[in-house]
Formats: sequence, structure tokens, C-alpha cells
Amino acid sequence: MIAYTMVGTHNLARALHFYVPLFSTMELDVCWQDDACVSFGDPDDVNVPRFFVGFPFNGYPASVGNGTMTAFQFTEPKEVDTLYQLAMHNGGSDEGAPGYRPQYGAGFYSAYVRDPDGNKLAFVVYPHR
Repeated sequence: MIAYTMVGTHNLARALHFYVPLFSTMELDVCWQDDACVSFGDPDDVNVPRFFVGFPFNGYPASVGNGTMTAFQFTEPKEVDTLYQLAMHNGGSDEGAPGYRPQYGAGFYSAYVRDPDGNKLAFVVYPHR
């Protein structure tokens, strides 16, 4: 259903420093890149949603929406742990360390981070049913 998500940046080089290790770990590649933006996904499968980071097309500075978050789903908590550590190591900030969050369901495991521009990301494992 979702084709792509895009978040804004003030500094594309800094954003790449943050996002390249994350998406590489997720086994997603750069699908498009120019001086204004980059997208990550599976270049051979257009059904895999892409994630763009770049300068806003209207030329105004990037801004972060309160309550806006992109979540990435995984099958194992160790994947969440690894991505959280990569995010912290590459300029991200903590919005919720890895752990179980029973308020969202038994077995729900997640971590929350912000990229260097303040965009919020979640890495989650949904409960097995």
C-alpha cells in the first residue's frame, strides 16, 4: 500500500552518514541519489516501499512533524538492538531504548530514535500470533 516515505534534511551528507549503515544492515540499497535526495529500498522490486531523505522540493527548510514517525518491522529483537546501536553511533538520538513494551501487546519489542534532523524512527518486532 505504501509506495514511499520521505523525510527532510538540512544536511544530506550528515543524513547519509546516519542512514546508509541502517539501511545496509536492513539489506536495502540506494535506489536513487542526486544532489537533493537519496532513496533506499530494493532496486529490483518496486513493491518494496522506498524511504527517501532529502531537501524539501519547495525550497523551504526541512521541518519535523510532531507525531510523525516511520516504523520498520523485524522478526528478532536482536535486529532492533543492532539498528538502535547503529543509530546512536551515527548521530541519532534516543527516544526509547530497546525493550519490550507490553502496553502495545505481549511480545511487542521496539526502540525509538531520531535522526540528526529530528525525524523519528521506530524499529519494531510485533508479537507472534
